[in-house]
Amino acid sequence: MAAPSAIGAFRAVLGRELRLALRHPADTLAAVLFFVLVCALFPFGVGPAPEALARLAPGALLAAALLAALLPLDRLFGADAEDGSLDQLLLSGLPPAGIAAAKALGHWLTTGLPLLVATPVAAALLNLPMAAWGAALAALGLATAILSLLGTAGAALTLGARRGGVLLPLLVLPLAIPAVIFGAAAIEAAAADLSPTPFLLLLGAGLSLAVPLAPLAAGAALRAE
Repeated sequence: MAAPSAIGAFRAVLGRELRLALRHPADTLAAVLFFVLVCALFPFGVGPAPEALARLAPGALLAAALLAALLPLDRLFGADAEDGSLDQLLLSGLPPAGIAAAKALGHWLTTGLPLLVATPVAAALLNLPMAAWGAALAALGLATAILSLLGTAGAALTLGARRGGVLLPLLVLPLAIPAVIFGAAAIEAAAADLSPTPFLLLLGAGLSLAVPLAPLAAGAALRAE
């Protein structure tokens, strides 16, 4: 009976995250607008030459998406800690690692997924060839999932710290550098009519490592609070 109970508690925490996001969509909207606006600013910074934009597009897409996904992370546990909801979640019967996993999945569904929806607009602004849009969606999907997991661990570790909102990007972004490298390489390969599969597999390998390890780290930090 323990496994069904844990699954039910996981679903309850995830459902709560989705309901909160629907009631307060400002975080999601801010992340999407930030992503699109950053990509829209690149032509002004490097000039309107299509070749230059297309060359910068892979890295710009990954960097803008990951920075946008960071915006809601400092409130991931902070809001619950302020109103006492976090204590109730820790008493729900779901292990702290399970709570962190539900939070990470909720963050990806409410932030990473909307960023994927906006990716074609951002790709068009950066003059990325349409042949590479599929690879861009796959790379961004994997990279944002990795960031959601790493960000959840970082948010738990910086919970209660002074200037935690400043510490969080400094902690998470260096760990996300491999996702940027492999994601940009996958998009570049697709734009050059090469197979992006090797780089996407490397992103998948990084995600497979983050799935078990990041919730455990976040859970240990929550237990220590």
